[in-house]
Amino acid sequence: MAVKNKTEVIGNFKTSDKDTGSTGVQVALLTASINNLVEHLKTNKNDFHSRRGLLLMVGRRRRLLRYFKSKNLTGYNALISKLGIKG
Repeated sequence: MAVKNKTEVIGNFKTSDKDTGSTGVQVALLTASINNLVEHLKTNKNDFHSRRGLLLMVGRRRRLLRYFKSKNLTGYNALISKLGIKG
């Protein structure tokens, strides 16, 4: 992911001025990477190594979302609606 896109995602999902690694920001960055990889895999159907990386990222995002849901349910609901993903 390009640095410009990464800082834009962090800017949209940070909770304070110095927030760069909270759970919401991590989920948003993973979602952006997942979306980029899905577009890559649409044109390169036989790229199985990238497909494995995609599955690993989806699993990491799922674990982070499960943790976030247990700690902050309202923040979780706001995050998944803002990202447009299923909870």
